[in-house]
Amino acid sequence: MTVHLVNPSDTSFGTAVITPRWLYVLAAATPASFGDPEICDETLRRFDPLNVEPGDIVGIGIHTGNALRGYELGREARDRGAHVIFGGIHATLYPQEAFDLGGATAVVKGDGDVIWGQALRDCLSDRVQPVYDGGRIEPDRFVKARWDLLPPEGYMWASVQTIRGCAKHCSFCSVWRTDGQRPRQRGSDGVMEEIVELRRKGFRFIALADDNFYPVTFTDIRLAERQGNQARVDELQAMRDARFELMARLALLPSDMVFYTQITMEAAEDTEFLDAMQKARIRGALVGVEAVTPEGLKAVYKDFNCSGDNLVRQLKTFRDHGVHVLGSFIFGLPTDKQETFDATQDLARKAGLTFAQFVMLTPFPGTVDFERWEKSQAEEMPAVAGIPMTRYWLIPARVRPKMFTPHPSMSSEEIRERTQRVWDRFYSWSAVWERSACVKSLRGRMAFMLISRLYRQMYANTGISTDSARRSRASVWAGLLAKPCRRLFQGRPMPELQVPMGSLPSKNLLHVLN
Repeated sequence: MTVHLVNPSDTSFGTAVITPRWLYVLAAATPASFGDPEICDETLRRFDPLNVEPGDIVGIGIHTGNALRGYELGREARDRGAHVIFGGIHATLYPQEAFDLGGATAVVKGDGDVIWGQALRDCLSDRVQPVYDGGRIEPDRFVKARWDLLPPEGYMWASVQTIRGCAKHCSFCSVWRTDGQRPRQRGSDGVMEEIVELRRKGFRFIALADDNFYPVTFTDIRLAERQGNQARVDELQAMRDARFELMARLALLPSDMVFYTQITMEAAEDTEFLDAMQKARIRGALVGVEAVTPEGLKAVYKDFNCSGDNLVRQLKTFRDHGVHVLGSFIFGLPTDKQETFDATQDLARKAGLTFAQFVMLTPFPGTVDFERWEKSQAEEMPAVAGIPMTRYWLIPARVRPKMFTPHPSMSSEEIRERTQRVWDRFYSWSAVWERSACVKSLRGRMAFMLISRLYRQMYANTGISTDSARRSRASVWAGLLAKPCRRLFQGRPMPELQVPMGSLPSKNLLHVLN
């Protein structure tokens, strides 16, 4: 009996950007009595159902974007006589769908770190339950990933998680509902052990794959102080201190290491935190800008962000403190107008963003946006290929619309075309070359050019284009670009590297950052 872990994908580039961490966490959570799982990430290679034998267990993790492919794999594995267990955000939100369409034997909801082993043992003893609810476990129970199972040449970047959950409540995001609004922060020991293991294998670039690397803001602390809640103040300060402790330890790692994470715009007001990030070599961060107008920010419940010139100044603050920003923008908000597209591109340029992504508004399940949209479609629900638009992830990709919510002044196709043009202009050769000045050496600038083009190919041309020829060309080019990019990110393996410093009080570590 073999345990298979599968990350579904419709597109394979042969080389992937970031390790799908959940695969290797569940591999670590698999009891030793089951042996090492067979891992298949379909962004690298297609899953072969002929490798599945009767009695095997196939674990499939799905989010909304790859759910349809995941259900296809589940049915194939079930037909081969396997137990099929679904997990992930989408299965947590729609467990019944996995049974109806994916041939599921069971569904794991919530965190799988602990409950996964129980589901496996129940399959083996023929006592499997339909649903296993892993809930939201405490950070001391987070499982360290089995990075020893990584394919040697599959990924450019590795990924390590330091925190789950986000205290915000953005209307377009489901994280605060699925992972919770109480940030659950790991101790630095486990994080450092994983990072050192990855550097031993030659990974220099590591994504700190957190919902929000900046879990405590000055606003949070001031609010607790005004409320006279000293216990809450102490809790928030301890979390903040733990962030600084982690960054101090990251600063002690080999100097060729680079980290990247995801934070909210509010970190711009905390220059001490940004300086600590810079010293820890957290060189970049995805920052959710979302919209450039007050009306747009209010529409997505993100009016804690600035707009206009204040937004430009905030974004420049990151750059001034050594943190390069990948700005994320949403097009298709009801407040958007035709001039919004050019205004967004102009702002991204003025703010000196190193990278940017421009996504079209999509109502994802579990979000406030989705609930509002689904409710608005209750009486008149359009369908494509016989599938209600409110279940758009089940519509075959070749006929699936790129936008689902009607806009008051623009058609979906107009929004898609304008979004594509912004991508094309921001990632034109001349624009990328201008931004590459952030890198000192000529070799570094050439690498920057290559990586920027790869990013565009993988996330724009294959993502929002409806032209099948363009999508096909983009996939081919992405595959060709990915291999040399991976070599640029590689480092010399350091098998003798040790974890720097034990777990010490923050006051003994913070001197590293001073």
